[in-house]
Amino acid sequence: MSPTDATEHVTQLLESIRQGHASAADRLLPLLYDELHRLAESFLRHERVNHTLQPTALVHEAYLRMVRQDRTDWQNRAHFCAVAAQAMRRILLSHARDRAAAKRGGNALRVTLSDSDVAATPGLNDVDLLALDDALGRLAALDDRQARVVELRFFGGLTVEQAAEVLGVSPRSVKADWQMAKAWLYTQLKE
Repeated sequence: MSPTDATEHVTQLLESIRQGHASAADRLLPLLYDELHRLAESFLRHERVNHTLQPTALVHEAYLRMVRQDRTDWQNRAHFCAVAAQAMRRILLSHARDRAAAKRGGNALRVTLSDSDVAATPGLNDVDLLALDDALGRLAALDDRQARVVELRFFGGLTVEQAAEVLGVSPRSVKADWQMAKAWLYTQLKE
């Protein structure tokens, strides 16, 4: 199957899931598994070494959460993977919060931003995952699209073009939002 055919097949399966065909979800996972596994590995690379979740478990937990939703509106492969990245992020944040609560606020998890464009911003290399999530929440209150760009680019691993497609804006707008968001995050997280 050519990459174009595979992409069209994924889009057709996403449409089937949207229409309520549960069996389409079973056929979708094998087509996206490698991509989702790479995404999970990328997330877990930034976590503590002894994290209880492994990439396979993170993929399956995120996938199950996504396909069990009552309302799905995935437009295409890139959009589905972006939503999967958000689901993985939420799962890891939940684990981080649970762990921090268990230790009464101590030893919050930290992520390293060295594998992304964010790392090009001085001072944003070793960031507390909970602090980053809080900062993204504040950014979303100021500029929701900039926060979404960070989620898609950093957490979702999407290119500028893929993020632009998901958001329905031009790549130039995504680049501008990305630059502004990185600068804003730097000021928020430099402590």
